[in-house]
Amino acid sequence: MRQQKLAWIIAGLLISAGAHGQSTTGNIYGQVPAEKDLSVVVRSDTGLTREIAIDGNGHYNATQLPVGNYTVSLMRSGKVLETHDNVALRVGVGVNVSFTQPVAAKELSGVNVSANGVPPIDVSSVDSRTVITAKQLAALPLPRTAEAAALLAPGAVIDSGGFVSTTGVPLVSFGGSSVEENAYYINGFNTTDPYLGQGGITLPYGSIDQEEVYTGGYSAQYGRSDGGVLNMIGKSGTNEWHFGGQLLYEPEGLRSDQRNTYYNNGLPPSPVAGNLFDPNSKNTRWTSVYDAYVGGPIIKDKLFFFVSAEMSDEGQHSVNNVTAGTAENSMTHLPKWYAKVNWNITDTNLLELTGASSKEEQYGSLYNYDYNNLKESSFRGFANNTKSGGDMLSAKFTSYITDDLTFTALYGKMKSFNYSIPVDYNPDATYIGGATFQNPAYNGGVPNNGSQTISSISNPYYHTRNLRVSLSYVLGRHTITAGIDNLVSGAFEQGNDSSGPGYTWNYGYTPNPTVPLIPALGVGALANYPNGASGYYVSKNMFIGGANLLTKQRAEYIEDQWQVSDRWLVSLGLRNDGFQDLNAAGKAYMAQTKPQWAPRLGFSWDVNGDGSFKVYGNVGRYYLGAPLAPGGPANGYISTQQYYTYGGIAADGTPTGLTQVSPPVSADNAFGQTPDPRTITVQKLKAENQDEFILGFTKTLGPSWIYGAKFTRRILRHDIDDYCDIQTVINKAASLGITDVNNASCYYINPGQANTFAVEDPNGVFHNVTLTNAEMGFPSMVRKYYGLETFLEHPFDGHWYGKIDYLFSRSYGNNEGMGQTNIQALAETQNTYWDFPQLMQYGIGPQGEDHTHQIKMYGYYQITPEWQVSANLALVSGGPKYCLGLYGPNQTDPVGYGSLYQWCGGMPSPPGAAGRLPWAKQLDVGVRYRPVFAANKLAFSLDVINLFNGQAPLNEYPEYNTGTVPAAPNPQYGTPMVLQQPRYVRFGITYDY
Repeated sequence: MRQQKLAWIIAGLLISAGAHGQSTTGNIYGQVPAEKDLSVVVRSDTGLTREIAIDGNGHYNATQLPVGNYTVSLMRSGKVLETHDNVALRVGVGVNVSFTQPVAAKELSGVNVSANGVPPIDVSSVDSRTVITAKQLAALPLPRTAEAAALLAPGAVIDSGGFVSTTGVPLVSFGGSSVEENAYYINGFNTTDPYLGQGGITLPYGSIDQEEVYTGGYSAQYGRSDGGVLNMIGKSGTNEWHFGGQLLYEPEGLRSDQRNTYYNNGLPPSPVAGNLFDPNSKNTRWTSVYDAYVGGPIIKDKLFFFVSAEMSDEGQHSVNNVTAGTAENSMTHLPKWYAKVNWNITDTNLLELTGASSKEEQYGSLYNYDYNNLKESSFRGFANNTKSGGDMLSAKFTSYITDDLTFTALYGKMKSFNYSIPVDYNPDATYIGGATFQNPAYNGGVPNNGSQTISSISNPYYHTRNLRVSLSYVLGRHTITAGIDNLVSGAFEQGNDSSGPGYTWNYGYTPNPTVPLIPALGVGALANYPNGASGYYVSKNMFIGGANLLTKQRAEYIEDQWQVSDRWLVSLGLRNDGFQDLNAAGKAYMAQTKPQWAPRLGFSWDVNGDGSFKVYGNVGRYYLGAPLAPGGPANGYISTQQYYTYGGIAADGTPTGLTQVSPPVSADNAFGQTPDPRTITVQKLKAENQDEFILGFTKTLGPSWIYGAKFTRRILRHDIDDYCDIQTVINKAASLGITDVNNASCYYINPGQANTFAVEDPNGVFHNVTLTNAEMGFPSMVRKYYGLETFLEHPFDGHWYGKIDYLFSRSYGNNEGMGQTNIQALAETQNTYWDFPQLMQYGIGPQGEDHTHQIKMYGYYQITPEWQVSANLALVSGGPKYCLGLYGPNQTDPVGYGSLYQWCGGMPSPPGAAGRLPWAKQLDVGVRYRPVFAANKLAFSLDVINLFNGQAPLNEYPEYNTGTVPAAPNPQYGTPMVLQQPRYVRFGITYDY
């Protein structure tokens, strides 16, 4: 507590200029001679014109300008004294355009037109972001995704859990946070996946005008992110017509083989092909991309449009691991489109309309696979037809009511979906899991996977509405902005049921059949039942769950950007976030509706007064509401396992000769009961929130270089996770004289602190029962991140651009937030964190997204007007290895979670105790050719992604045991489950008019 108070005292000294993250605008500011009758006029390439007043100190600031190219002129009595052309305005960034020559000289010499020689350092904001322009995106050899561009930012790494977006794109972790804590925006509208937080709708790659990658430090106007922000600004039409297209091709024959993976810890009872686990080398892929666009004026200086479309086709042959027994031939279509209309109603009233769509559609065929001869055998069935992604529409209105008063309003809607419908689906066939653990006496030593190809069926869709309204007023040296930021999301038809007859079979084996299999759940010793002495068993697994869900997130904010002096800029911001989550009956099961104040404070100091040296810092609190997925238990669900011994295996892979060992059991007490919302969430549950502290500097080095350093500290103060040790709650209630009859499966709690539970007595009366953290048996909740970044940058000078960035960082604790990379779990409910105290013992250490060293170098060189070369190098040290086993020195399973305790072979095994993964090293190179004979409008490109074919494991299977008692080795332990993608080559032809 003393440390937290001290941090806020320090924060009070770091009063800062909050940056406008997730915005669609920037500002132009500067100094002019302090004389009368002067004004500054800014005019965009779309004809937007604003005349800006100058204060008594010769300072002006044109705020909330749409991004684009501007001409800035110093005026007196309608006469242009000096002009700066081609002022490129980047999103969220201020550009210093000053006029320092005496006015008398200007009047004598007439109009003085100069190039855009503005200072390269923005001293008008706290710069905790990376802005990548369309020119850089076109020049650099990157995979064509917004996420790949975001990896250029310091502290951004490919997620080690292997999570992908709703359209199949690998996700990015920022500053040690889980990928579900990121936010996505298109032209100011929130497009984040509302269900799991798995990415969001993105633009066609060629339609991105600028991508702002935020790693912290944004103003009170924005929130709902503890990780990073991907803010995409799409291209707009101008007074000039532009059209063009692009064709890209990644041939199958120039794609390197992914390396195979092998069992690392012995073999299963029925090995398929020796120690081979996943024959990745037999996977193949080709990709083609078609892109076209057109933009220009409908009415010059008034009405403009830009439209683009992109289609990516991928043909794949993929062989699943030996436990699945299948290979798949599939086609994937990734259609995207984007449309933007800009209407300058008047010089003071602007309207922007945006539409965008990003989807993935896939279909294919499954074949049985011969892993010994590495070839397909017989046709097995059709794969699911899947469709995911969605569409969004938004409108933004801006009114410069007076020179000092600006009103903005944005409203938009998004519909997304996750369609997965089987082709030729057989509802009578049962899905078979764990076939490599079948008794070889009954399958002839060949695992029998049956004919069912899918384990669950669902077809949900989601709606999102986003409303933002703000009013900004300039009062002397103060720019005061106040507004609201509301987001409403719903999940519909959110069913997710076991396929076939409503259950699946999963085979298992224990070498100690005389010992109870899962004592915590009452599953006894197999030897006490017919055919059990062999140690082979099977479980009938049933999952039925899901219904409509709704979340309402609202915020109010006020912020003062205060130009204290010519060199000091101060920002004082305050935001209030509120969250409410409702079940299918419209009842709130989780609510934080009382004020949750999030102060944002910082400073920007122009040390030399000429934009050559900036010192900045800020501190802020950020709240994050829960996505929709954790609301599933609020509607009730079934998740049970029933154990049997068996005396044979039928031709369809199902067990025969069954003897029941247990009734249906559930470690989380999930038997389908619909709980009272009061028994889902503890009283006064606090929303997830994080404090962040940043201090840094940026400085010019001669006329051609910029360098700087930044220190970032993040501390997660509160988190939300599910807690399933219901017996402890019942026991505490009984000690207070309350006979607890509530039927909760798990509660949502704030882990690492005291929580108050609602329990119901036999008369239906609810009582509050408080358990201290010690009574719950937990350690304190910890997630702490710090990073020290240094960089050296050479801005583009007409010949070359380059940047090198080094980050030393650490992410430490016992809680990754909404995700858990080591077991590839998403959205809190899948995590094992905090379910039971035994799972948290020895749980503190480096987190899954902890990478001590990150070195990034990228740039491009214009050899001649026709030829350009580029490169992108990333060197990232490996994350921690995990060894999760049975509990304690005696290797027991006290809560029925199997091999998921922080113990390994009877020894404590905190994160990283098993060592570190190797460095991930990747070099991408490219070359561009724009021949003079085509007026540089035609271009040819060649990119090689991952030139040296680095294939380091990003994650390995952590479970040391099979999950049975006594301990048995898990053959998959230590086997890589996420690898770097292999080398591939991309050819391209582009035409831009």
